[in-house]
Amino acid sequence: MSTTVAIILAGAVLTYLTRVGGHIVLSRFERIHPRVEAGLNAVPAAVLATLVAPAAYHGGPAEIAALVVAGLVALGVSGMMTMFLAGAAVLILLRQLLG
Repeated sequence: MSTTVAIILAGAVLTYLTRVGGHIVLSRFERIHPRVEAGLNAVPAAVLATLVAPAAYHGGPAEIAALVVAGLVALGVSGMMTMFLAGAAVLILLRQLLG
């Protein structure tokens, strides 16, 4: 087995174990403390921020425009897929036009 395949498999196993481990730990409690629940509810926003922040900070006009369009669509439309597709379409279009 090559080193690359071993690294990929080890990463997959470790990712699975961390996800299952969190579920096992939380399933041992009848009730979750409200602060823990609030922290867990904040995780998706934190992950989204780590994806958006570099594009906003280092991005050019195409990336900034795509973020603005995705943000505006998110305010008006309830679907995440619509927001993603709008932002991706603007990004692809402007990268083609601007080079």
